[in-house]
Amino acid sequence: MEVKDSIRAIIEKIDPNNESIDETPARVEKSYDEFFSGYGVKVSDIADAFYCSETDDLIILKNIPFESHCEHHIVPIIGTASVGYVPNGKIIGASKMARIVDCFAKRLQLQERMTVEIAKALESVLNCKGVGVYIEAEHFCISHRGVKKHGSKFVTRYFSGVIKGDLRREFLMTALGRND
Repeated sequence: MEVKDSIRAIIEKIDPNNESIDETPARVEKSYDEFFSGYGVKVSDIADAFYCSETDDLIILKNIPFESHCEHHIVPIIGTASVGYVPNGKIIGASKMARIVDCFAKRLQLQERMTVEIAKALESVLNCKGVGVYIEAEHFCISHRGVKKHGSKFVTRYFSGVIKGDLRREFLMTALGRND
């Protein structure tokens, strides 16, 4: 069955007499291609340009906005990610860090898994000394259905290597905007 046919069946069940939505199934199919475009992306294709670096200090890109979809309800997860690492001789551009976040956000997701996927991807491509990922997001399955707790934020974090130890506090303070 085509995606458009499935969407049309859903629409007909919800609103069987609405003739103004003839093009909606095609629009939904196109939007799904965009929402879930992360499945067609390989981290190795994103992080393909490395730069040599002598720095061994913490590098953080914070407040990276993302949109994802809950794999249980297929409703939005809207949030920000802060991602950091301690280099081990090579670095990647800041835009590559944001694209890695998008690679995993543009999939049906659990925030807990996405946090680990982002961290493991950075560890894999950089062979760095440590990684930190902090994600804060609103889940529409909590705020717009079920318990309807608007404004609640779900927080997940992951630390490895030197960030798990000595640099954990510094990473969190920067990610949370408490020591800019």
